[in-house]
Parts: sequence; C-alpha cells; structure tokens
Amino acid sequence: MAKDRIVCAIDVGSSKVATLIASISEDDKISLIGVSSTPAKGVRKDQIVDIEEAVAAITESVEASERMAGYSISSAYVSLGGPQIESLNQHAVVAVAQPEGEIKEGDILRVNDAAKAVALPASREILHVIPRTFTVDGQEGIKDPVGMTGVRLETETHIITGASAAMRNLVKCVSEVGIEVTELVFSGVASSVAVLTDTEKELGVALIDIGGETTDVVIFVDGSVAYSAVVPIGARHITSDLAVGLRISLEGAEKIKLALGKLPKKPIILDEKEKGGKNKEDDILEIKELGLEEDIQQKISRKAVVDGIIRPRLQEIFKFVGKEIKKSGFGVQIPSGIVLCGGGSLTVGALDQAKYVLGFPARLGKIEGLGGLVDEIDSLSFATATGLIVYGVSQGETGQIHIPMLSGNLPIKGVLQKGLDLIKSFLP
Repeated sequence: MAKDRIVCAIDVGSSKVATLIASISEDDKISLIGVSSTPAKGVRKDQIVDIEEAVAAITESVEASERMAGYSISSAYVSLGGPQIESLNQHAVVAVAQPEGEIKEGDILRVNDAAKAVALPASREILHVIPRTFTVDGQEGIKDPVGMTGVRLETETHIITGASAAMRNLVKCVSEVGIEVTELVFSGVASSVAVLTDTEKELGVALIDIGGETTDVVIFVDGSVAYSAVVPIGARHITSDLAVGLRISLEGAEKIKLALGKLPKKPIILDEKEKGGKNKEDDILEIKELGLEEDIQQKISRKAVVDGIIRPRLQEIFKFVGKEIKKSGFGVQIPSGIVLCGGGSLTVGALDQAKYVLGFPARLGKIEGLGGLVDEIDSLSFATATGLIVYGVSQGETGQIHIPMLSGNLPIKGVLQKGLDLIKSFLP
C-alpha cells in the first residue's frame, strides 16, 4: 500500500501565522492532520519587518501543528502578500517546433518563457506566470493547445510580481525554522483556490480577501486570473477605529468587533410600551460578558457602534476595492459578482456594505473539499492556508520554484545547486 503524501502550508499574515499539515491519499483526497494559528509578530502589511520576531512566530505555529499531526515537516508552500504585489497581462508568440506534427508541452513552456520577457526593475521578481488563453494559427480561446496542429502559437498570460527583498526576507525566515520553501504563492491566488467555484471563475468573479492590514483583490474572467492587486487597508483598521472611538485597548476593541460579528440577527420585537416599537435590550451589547480587562461601566449601543464606527471604515475599504476593479477594466465581465473571504469578511455588515458600495451581488466564501480536522478551520480566516494546501496538491510532488536566488545564504534547490557546487570545485 502506497504511503500517503504530506503537504504543508504556512500562511504568514499581518494578524496570524497559520500552519496546516495535510495527508494526501492516492486519489488526491485531502485530510487535515495538523492545524495551528498563532499571533503574528514582526510582520506589517504582510511583509517581514523584524526577522527575529517573525522566526519566533513561525516556529511557534509550525511546532504546534507538528505536535497535532505527529509529523515533522521539511518543506512547505508559503503565502506572500502585501502592497508590494503588482500584476500585468502580457502577450507572447512563438513558432511551433514541429509544424508538421502536434503542439507539445515544450512549445507551451517556450511561449510562457517568452511571456516572462518583461522589463522589470532590479528590485522586482516574477512570482507567477499564469496562462489565460492560447491562440493557434488565429483560432482564439483555446485553454489547452497540446495535441493540436498549428504553426503559430500565441498566449495571453497574467504575470504577478513582488519585491525581491520582501520575498527573500520571507524565505529566510521560513528557512531559519528548518523548512524548505517549495513555492511562494500570492495569498489572493491561494484564497481563490479554496473558496471560488469553477462556474464562478468561468463566468467572471472578483475575490476580495480582507486580511488584518491588507485586502487582496483577484478578478477571474473566462476561468483564469485576469487582474490581481493588494489594497493597503484591512480589518485591523476597523479595530483601531473601535479602540479610539470607545477609548479602550486594541485587544478589547478586537473582542467587541468579534462579538458584534457573532451576534445572531434577531427579529425586531414589537413592544407597545416602547414608542419606537423596538426592543431596546436587543440593541445593547453586554460588555461584562466579553471579559475585557478595562472596567467599562457605560452601556454600548450595538447600532451606534456599527453605524458610527464600523460602517464608515468598511465603506472606505470597498471604495478602494472599487477603484481597483475600475482600474482593471474587467468590471463589466464579472456577472458572478463578489466573493468575500479572510478574517475581515466576518466583520458585522461587511457583506451588506460590499453589495452597497460596489453594486455587485456578493456572498461569503465557503471552504469545502477537505476532510480530517475541518472543524479547526471553520473560519474564512483560514482561506489562504487552505488554498495553499489545495494548490500544493494540484502541483504534484514538487511545485514550481518561484524564489529569488539573489542571496548567497539562502538554500538553492536541485540542479542549480549541483551546478554551483561543480563550478566551485574548479575554483582555486
């Protein structure tokens, strides 16, 4: 009996470091065997700002997940995000190697390599080259040209780039924990793998992943990524607004925000004794039950907090998202509307404000298709980490290496390392 394959994912975000370990059966069924989530340290806007603190946070998360799984991991798929992420669409064309024969995988690789030939600053690195569609001898809209006959092969690709320094710092932090980075994956792409359906991608849809300090925007048209961007504002800004408005600590504000998001929507109870016809007790948030360290005596109106503090910030976030959708030029090609995920999507009123500000139908994403410890990830805050696992399974035994090789103290894999060792052996 073949041994199940193990895939690990590490999501290094602004608010938490999530580590998932999954066992993959021969028929690609995913069973989660290890889950952990620890507060992020040394990370701002999804970028490393303190190596030592970040390594400590990643180590804590990885060790907790390993203890649960009873398995020591050696490699992982790692998420990359932050405002430094940029994207562009590129066109490329090559001649088919054997015009009399069929288009082969080698032709696909060559045309994708041709698409990579874009002028980038020295400080930037290509993270993903995602083929959108192919054209063979003028026939457009081809998803997979392998096996077809033709002379001229063209492709439209979506290229996602990141800052080389941010990528190297993240790889260094994970490497210091003793884990080899199989592949860096844009967090928005990873989340889309977890929560979007094939039908939505084919019709056209926009994914909005609201994280702690950033919001990822990924637009799918005709089944593939057409635009991706990152907005430098997230759910932690809502927490900060609550802390200032209610004059409490950030920890207390976070508890209140979560409590408001979890409160069930009760029907309005008419009471003849009340002029307004509403049961006012339903509008009062019981602060004492939240266990806050602050000694808050006053009662807090749920409606006042939601309408006066949370709603304006949510509207600001979605206005920035709306600008990105307009900038993309694909706003008229997303009839499936908006899908929200990330921890910030659980904020009270987020779904309603997305519909109101953006003018698209919207729904909350749902993580499906996994077995095992699924109760541990029953939250949209694990969308990116779950997507990394599913992405890793789709890549087979090894992922594509999208890691900048600019730093001499980072591990370099496979044939490249052997080549460097051979060259060094001839040096004096």
